[in-house]
Amino acid sequence: MSRRPHESIEINRPSGIIFPVNLIACLPTRPAARRSLSLVVLGLLSLGLAGCRHPQSACCPPAAETCAAPAPAVTAPATTPPAKPLAKRYTYTPRVYPVDERGFSPVDKALQKAYAREEMIPDDEEGSLNPYVMKVISAYPLDGSYPYHCGWDPREYDLYNGVTQDMWYQGMVVAKAYPDGSRCSYCCGFTFEVFIRAMKLRNIQKGLEPDDFNGMTFNDLFNMLQLWYIEGKGDSEQRGIVGYGLGRAITDFEQVKPGDFLSYSTTPPGGHAVIFIDWMRDDQGKIIGLKYFSSNLSGSKGVGYGQGKFSDSNNGRGLLRNSLKIARVGAIQDYRPFNRAEIPARNAYAPTQPTRILYVPAPAANPPAAP
Repeated sequence: MSRRPHESIEINRPSGIIFPVNLIACLPTRPAARRSLSLVVLGLLSLGLAGCRHPQSACCPPAAETCAAPAPAVTAPATTPPAKPLAKRYTYTPRVYPVDERGFSPVDKALQKAYAREEMIPDDEEGSLNPYVMKVISAYPLDGSYPYHCGWDPREYDLYNGVTQDMWYQGMVVAKAYPDGSRCSYCCGFTFEVFIRAMKLRNIQKGLEPDDFNGMTFNDLFNMLQLWYIEGKGDSEQRGIVGYGLGRAITDFEQVKPGDFLSYSTTPPGGHAVIFIDWMRDDQGKIIGLKYFSSNLSGSKGVGYGQGKFSDSNNGRGLLRNSLKIARVGAIQDYRPFNRAEIPARNAYAPTQPTRILYVPAPAANPPAAP
C-alpha cells in the first residue's frame, strides 16, 4: 500500500470445511505425520534464520605521548546486533476463517436481515450510496476484535489486501483477508471493503445483480482497488469512483456528508483513508478537523472511530487541509459510462487468489465392521 500511516495522528465461504481456491496442503492428523511435518517446518525456519552476523568494530585509543612502552590495545568484545523480529508473513499460523454455524462472520450476521430485504434501508434525497455505507459500518464490532495490521517491509499483497474477510466479485476474490483468521485490516483496505459491501447491499435491496457495479468486470474492480490504494501518482478513492462512472468528487466542505469516502495527507508525513462522519468546528463554526470511521493504526488500533485536526488549526501538526480528496457514490440511475482507455491502468501487484488448507479428518482407529 502506498499510503504509510503516521502515529502522530489521533486517530468463505461456508462454515466447517473451507474448499480451496488453490489447495496447498492436506494436513495429516496422525501423530507421526504431524511430527514429520513439524521437523520440516523447523528445518525451514532454521534456514530462514541463518545468516551472517558482523560484530561491531571496536575503537582503539591513541598511543600515550611518553617514552614508556605502549600498553596493549584494549579491544571491546564483539557484539551481535539484536535480530530483527521476523515479519508476520513468516510467523503466522494459517487458520480457517472463523464463522458461525451458518457461515456468517459477526459483520455478516449483523447485516443478515438487510441483505435478505427484511430490513430496508431508506434512500437519501439524492439516492446516494451513503445510507448503505452507514448501515455497513454500524455492523462492525468496536471491542478490539477487528485489529489493525499493515505489513510494509516486506509487502504482503500476495496474501493480504487489508480487508477483514475475503471480498468476492463475479466468482473471484478481489481483496484477500489475512489467512490467520485474525480479521485484521488497514485503512484503505477497510474502506474498500465497506464500499464493496455497501454496493452489494444496495443492489440486493433494489432487486439487481449484486456483482454488477455499473458493468465493471473483475479486472475493472481490481484496477479500481489499486487506484483506491494509491498505487500511482494522482490516485485516490476519488479517482476510482469518478473514473468508473459511479459518482462525483466533492470540493465544497459544506457539501460533505456522512458516508462519503475520503483520504488525506498529514504533517509530519503520513496519511489515512477514512469514511467521513462529521466536521470538527471551533466556537465560530470554522471547520478545524474531521471525525471519521476507519481501521486506525492509533486510537482505536483497528476498526473504529477517530478524529484529527487540520495542521493550520493545530500548531502546524495534523491533516493537510488542501490534501483532502473526497468522493460520493451517487444514485444508480446517475451512473455514467466509462472508458477504460481513459482510466489509469495499474499493475502494482497481481490478483492472486487466496490459498486454503483442507483439514482432513483422522481415520478411525477401529473402523466399524461391515454389516
